[in-house]
Amino acid sequence: MLDPQLLFNGIAIGSILALAAIGLTLTYGILNLSNFAHGDFMTLGAYFTWLANTAGLNIWLSMILGAIGTIVAMLISEYLLWKPMRDRRASDTTLIIISIGLALFIRNGILLRYGGGNKLYNLPVVPALQFGDLRIAYYRLIVIGLAIAAIVALHLILQNTKIGKAMRAVADNIDLARVSGINVEQVVLWTWVITGTLTAFAGGMYGLIAVVRPNMGWFLILPMFASVILGGIGNPYGAIAGAFIIGIAQELSVPLLGSEYKLGVALAIMVVILLVRPQGLFKG
Repeated sequence: MLDPQLLFNGIAIGSILALAAIGLTLTYGILNLSNFAHGDFMTLGAYFTWLANTAGLNIWLSMILGAIGTIVAMLISEYLLWKPMRDRRASDTTLIIISIGLALFIRNGILLRYGGGNKLYNLPVVPALQFGDLRIAYYRLIVIGLAIAAIVALHLILQNTKIGKAMRAVADNIDLARVSGINVEQVVLWTWVITGTLTAFAGGMYGLIAVVRPNMGWFLILPMFASVILGGIGNPYGAIAGAFIIGIAQELSVPLLGSEYKLGVALAIMVVILLVRPQGLFKG
């Protein structure tokens, strides 16, 4: 029998993974980049949010500033790393190695500046809502609501705006998109803006239900990749579905395996999908 408490917790974790996984699958689908620094950009967004919040700003404005800071960091990496590598037609292996180096740079920079201790937002304590045996934590409920709002906004952007249609065209065939008059470099910049926003929100939201620490994104990068692979690489809607499946599966496994093996559940799901259906549940 499903434990409703664990199911609710899994939906909250899945909401965070969904926003991060969308950014990861967009950068792969449009830029052909498997960005192993994605989790550390999520950490960076959480630290920007924490800095603004502990400086006296409310949490919502802090998350917006965290998103802006993360976008700036991603654009810097685009101009210093990814654009020169694309111009040189660097191999996928080279890009992966560079992204791992960037991840180490970000994580150790955070460690050097802020130490390895856990950080907490300056938030009021709000009692959980009680429904029988189910306790719904206020901030987990906020996380789920914010994720739904962000997913709806992304859907509207991808389906109804000019830049969204251009992004889908570039993801389908970048050369055909270029010769048909689409400004590919502009699409790339918008990809980083959307990715940075969603990734920073994911980091900020994770800080609402847990603690902010330097290695938080590194430990979440495996569930992110598992979500992307499960849903179909390059498919943002598949990444959302995969994230919720991974998040719920991890939480429901706790009574059987213990909390220390939750990452192993994500890895097991990813391996099984790669063996049985490598294209994912939905076509990438």
